[in-house]
Amino acid sequence: MNDLTQQLSYLKLPYIRQHHENVAQLAARKQWTHVHYLSELIRQEAGLRKDRTIQRRIRMARFPVVKTLDQFNWSWPQKINQAQIQNLFRLKFIEEKSNVVFIGGVGLGKTHLASALGYQACLKGHTVLFTSAIDTINDLISAQHAGRLKQELKKYLKPVLIILDELGYLPINKNGADLLFQIISQRYEQGSIVITTNRVFKDWPEIFNNDSTLTSALLDRLLHHTEAVVIEGKSYRMKQAA
Repeated sequence: MNDLTQQLSYLKLPYIRQHHENVAQLAARKQWTHVHYLSELIRQEAGLRKDRTIQRRIRMARFPVVKTLDQFNWSWPQKINQAQIQNLFRLKFIEEKSNVVFIGGVGLGKTHLASALGYQACLKGHTVLFTSAIDTINDLISAQHAGRLKQELKKYLKPVLIILDELGYLPINKNGADLLFQIISQRYEQGSIVITTNRVFKDWPEIFNNDSTLTSALLDRLLHHTEAVVIEGKSYRMKQAA
């Protein structure tokens, strides 16, 4: 038995190592065949490995807080297309390498929905990265100064889905706009992007230092395969504070 335990450890089969004796006793009581006993051990081992892989994806996604669609308060926004959002959670847009933009004022649940989409993507086997637009730009500027921009860009290009939160809440200078454009341009038809913003598209030049040429080029790539979700109403956080 010691040899068996060591071999199972070597093969990295923790569930079978810990539970093969208990499952063997259950199999004897229920008169399972050898194949049934073996298939049950392997099924549980595969389930454990799958759960660990999902948890690793969730950690690597760097969600500030894990959110789900079930937790969303549909009654608060004055205008929200529930059917449209529920359809997004089929994740067809990820298969099509298209994008989603949540547009609305503060405190309406844009980040919640974006996070929940990312969490659902993790559960379905996709790699995800959650980051704010400003943190992304600052990260790339630091990498640029250190001469490792190309390597750092890979962090934002490799995941199947990247979530850029709070675009438009702070102004972006020309260098930052150029760096963000590189992400959007290189992910075009290669990977999906989810963006949350408080600005409608016609106001996006104000985000990017009033550079209408760069903004047009960015929107041209972003909006070619994008579904916009508009949410209207008053801030839920302000309601709670009141």
